[in-house]
Amino acid sequence: MADAALANPCQLHRVFSLMSAGKYSARRGHAHAAAAKPGAADRADIVSVGLNATDTLIRVPGFPAFDSKTKILSFSLLPGGQAATAAVACRRWGLCCRYVGKIGGDSAGRLQREEFAREGVEAHLIEVPNCASQLAFIIVDECSGERTILWQRDDRLDLRPEELPQQWIRGARLVHVDGHPCAAAAAAARWAREAGAMVTADLDNLYPGIQELLEHVDFMISSRDFPERLLGMGNLLESLPEITRRFGCRVSGATLGRDGALAWDGTQFYYCPAFRVNAVDTTGAGDVFHAGFAYSLLRCDALPEILEFSCAAAGLNCTALGARGGIRPVGEIEKLRREGPRLERLYSQHELRRWSARKAAGSARHTSRRK
Repeated sequence: MADAALANPCQLHRVFSLMSAGKYSARRGHAHAAAAKPGAADRADIVSVGLNATDTLIRVPGFPAFDSKTKILSFSLLPGGQAATAAVACRRWGLCCRYVGKIGGDSAGRLQREEFAREGVEAHLIEVPNCASQLAFIIVDECSGERTILWQRDDRLDLRPEELPQQWIRGARLVHVDGHPCAAAAAAARWAREAGAMVTADLDNLYPGIQELLEHVDFMISSRDFPERLLGMGNLLESLPEITRRFGCRVSGATLGRDGALAWDGTQFYYCPAFRVNAVDTTGAGDVFHAGFAYSLLRCDALPEILEFSCAAAGLNCTALGARGGIRPVGEIEKLRREGPRLERLYSQHELRRWSARKAAGSARHTSRRK
């Protein structure tokens, strides 16, 4: 679908309304559970709840050794943050997007307000007086594009459940959370599910309340190391099905950087190798992957196509500086998805089929015992 077809997304909100026919569509059983039905003004395709950050990108010829000096090639002040970047990417692709988060009463907070307004993302920003906004200093290796992040965040920037705009969340078709913090994310996810919306989560660390949050998540796509931190299982082919079994997620997956992405849907593993691109900066690749996942999910794509679109969007984002520098139009993402060269596979088809059969059989035995 061309970007031009969604030039006025809030008026064309029903363009993707066929999602109820897909395998990964919203749960109809909760459609009438909300305490109050949202009005037309509360409707949106996506509400993204969580972090925003102001990034200072520092490009260097190579990552500095301990006790050394390194010349800075360039530095830039740019907006970022997991949930914030996902909202901006989906808006650029034509969806009606909203963002919920906190900022400090400083120039970085003002930058966030200005950027959301410029991008056309309606933002519910709670300003904390006498508090600095979240900041990150990101060292980018010119040779590889890989980055190292140094960050600072005041605890007063944590959202509280009572600060969330319930009607926005209940009026969304999809709610995206990053778990910062978990109490507010869990409340948002619960309200979304009660209203019949889908919930996606971008998780990278163990925060207090993470297990409660997971109980309300439909599509959990984490960082590579998160499942091991959560369960103590080092093999993703073991840990992803266990997350699905334990918390009831409909899909559990992980982004693998230059190795692509892996997901389990309860019966089968799906794997997408990464696309070969000229990487300039990997900042924001995961955030844009999650944006691509949400966009493709709302488009009713099948899981293999969702992973391919997400990996292609993330790969292209790495070809420019900043968390949002390489967000490309849908047409370019689709072209890379169809024609782009891939990096070497981490998992063979034979390995995935063998593990799928093994885990599906184990899931069936577990279901039988519960009955």
